[in-house]
Amino acid sequence: MSLLSLTVGYCRNRVRTLSRNYSSSSTFRFFVVLTSKKSLIQRRCGGLHQHIFQVTRLLSSRKQPKDGNIKEESRGREWQDSNNGKDQRRKRWKKGESYWWSRFQEEFPFDDKTVQNLAAGAAGMASAFLYFHFRETGVQISWKDFVHHYLSRGLVGHVEVVNKQYVKVFPAPGVNTSRVNYLWFNIGSADSFEHNLELAQQEIGLDSTQKVPVLYSSESDGTLFLSVLPILLVVGFLLFATRQGPMAGGLGGWGRGGLFGISESKARIIKNNVSVHFKDVEGCEEAKQDILEFINFLKSPRQYHDLGAKIPKGAVLWGPSGNGKTLLAKATAGEANVPFIAVNGSEFQEMFVGVGAARIRDLFATARKNAPCILFIDEIDAIGRKRGKENFGDEGEQENTLNQLLVEMDGFNSSTNIVVLAATNRADILDPALMRPGRFDRHVYIGPPDMKGRASIFKVHLRPLKLDSSVDVETLARNLAALTPDFTGADIANVCNEAALIAARRLSQYVSSKHFEWAVERVVGGLEKRSQVLQLPEKTTLAYHEAGHAVTGWFLEHADPLFKVSLVPRGTGLGYAQYLPKEQYLFTQEQLFDRMCMMLGGRVAEQVFFRQVTTRAQDDLRKVTQSAYAQIVQFGMNGAVGQVSFDLPQWGSLITDKPFSESTAQVIDQEVRSLIDAAFQRTLELILDKKEMVEKVAKHLLDQEILDRAHMVELLGPRPFQEKSSYQEVVDCLEKSKEDTFLPEGLTDWQNNKGDTKHLQNRQNTSALYL
Repeated sequence: MSLLSLTVGYCRNRVRTLSRNYSSSSTFRFFVVLTSKKSLIQRRCGGLHQHIFQVTRLLSSRKQPKDGNIKEESRGREWQDSNNGKDQRRKRWKKGESYWWSRFQEEFPFDDKTVQNLAAGAAGMASAFLYFHFRETGVQISWKDFVHHYLSRGLVGHVEVVNKQYVKVFPAPGVNTSRVNYLWFNIGSADSFEHNLELAQQEIGLDSTQKVPVLYSSESDGTLFLSVLPILLVVGFLLFATRQGPMAGGLGGWGRGGLFGISESKARIIKNNVSVHFKDVEGCEEAKQDILEFINFLKSPRQYHDLGAKIPKGAVLWGPSGNGKTLLAKATAGEANVPFIAVNGSEFQEMFVGVGAARIRDLFATARKNAPCILFIDEIDAIGRKRGKENFGDEGEQENTLNQLLVEMDGFNSSTNIVVLAATNRADILDPALMRPGRFDRHVYIGPPDMKGRASIFKVHLRPLKLDSSVDVETLARNLAALTPDFTGADIANVCNEAALIAARRLSQYVSSKHFEWAVERVVGGLEKRSQVLQLPEKTTLAYHEAGHAVTGWFLEHADPLFKVSLVPRGTGLGYAQYLPKEQYLFTQEQLFDRMCMMLGGRVAEQVFFRQVTTRAQDDLRKVTQSAYAQIVQFGMNGAVGQVSFDLPQWGSLITDKPFSESTAQVIDQEVRSLIDAAFQRTLELILDKKEMVEKVAKHLLDQEILDRAHMVELLGPRPFQEKSSYQEVVDCLEKSKEDTFLPEGLTDWQNNKGDTKHLQNRQNTSALYL
């Protein structure tokens, strides 16, 4: 209590002293301001003095209320009610404040780093404002003004030479300086300034006691900061780039990845948030069975360890693109009850030396911390190419990365309880050391699905679509599987999506079978171009060209049966023809020869009916030439060349030398020409024999623009030989047989085995598992 009283008394005496000392001075403006605020300070201190007695009363009232003293009880009750009211108001205020802050966080979701940046920016702006607001201000004058207007009138108190470059002139006591704090002017040197000042004072007649005192000081004018500013900007940009830019790595900054964080792996750890499961992957049952074996090992390792079996250390999924390698990896992540780490092979390639190997080490270090886990490296051919060939550019860095991967997979520091999923489209270019047993010793090929697999894939992609109630999913899937030979899983997904888009474009309530037919045509032939109008001569030539193909294939036994022909321009072509090839893996020489004759039917029809040829047959001639060279060079189906096989150059590859002599090359060229000529003569005889039928089919195409199988039967009659498989037979065959989804007895309960992972973690001598 005495401390509070002394504080209030001191405030009152201080205010009286300030008002008495500064009220008499009218020179400086801020003294008047202090005087004007005296009453405010007194009111505040007086208010504090008034509350002293209340605080004293509260502190001194510590006695317990007597029994039967109703007034004391009522007074305490009132005091409690008032306190409760204050607490309720305080709670409502805190609740309103928290509600306002939560609403602000929802509208402006700032993280800690953003708040720190905003705070630093606000502090900088506040510092700059305070500096510019409270710094002393001056006005520049000349030496002549200084002498005649200020020095001669006695207004100068003292001068200050700053850095021997300029002089500050401060006013004498009693001079009003409310607008400026000082005056200043530049000088050549300090000696000349003192000499000139001495002469000026002598001319004015100032004695030694009235002369202006001269002071010397040094101040920073900002030149040092301006010289260091470019360096600070460059350093700040580098720090920002290391934390926010592409060099930030996984965690960025000064973490375990070094200064730039580029040695950290960019792998993503996925835990229980994958929506893809094995029921969403169809058409590759054998590959699924291999993957199920690995997952079953992770879930119940004792089933294998009790028999002394060890899981294969490595398996790589390879095959053409679009067949479900990455989708199978996602399904594995969705089914396995262990962390799934995904990374791309190209993420190990950087412009800095040693980054790839460092990221491999960091990747496996992360995998060891999360073991048992599954590690998926997509497009592993980016780092697993064969060594020792074409050492150009960054091949040395790629080899270092591959060497580190080999050591991590099967070296002295090989990891245990880690499953690595590797996928590639180019297994032929992978290094043999990577593909040997002990690393990737199980190779799983995932190729295009067969007809039963396509039907199963269609069922998966038909689930989310809103189909018409009259459409049977099983029948629709079988029909679409027969209509889409050689389609991959990605192509089938595209067909289903295109069907839904077409239905939405036509404002349909459901997706019908007709929409799927249009979608297949869209994927096979391209976008329909109704706006591209062909001239009558071009359209006539195109009709006879397609009629030649149709009639030739109709009367050749081993040719693929025609399904649909259209003259409507699609994509880059002027029309398209859709055939239904059989699911066949071995071909005889007669079957290949019939296919060559069917491909030459369009060119022969142009020559027979128009006595001239066009550029329409360019693609047909290319296919015929490739087939002829393959029969003679690769398949050994020619007596003159013999039973030999040479590799043909791949499309886009660099041809360095031929694997055969020049004389053999001449023989090959001669035999290819003879084979193509024989096919052309046979096709010419067939077109001349069926000339009327070709003309009938061409006129129908000119009239209707579309020709399907039913029209062919109506115009030409049934084929002169019994077909081994028609479209309806294919559909009926699909109805009788389904995709084989049989699992061995040891894998039937793989979904129920979830609690045996501790045995895997406690086993110290378990080998690493690479998939």
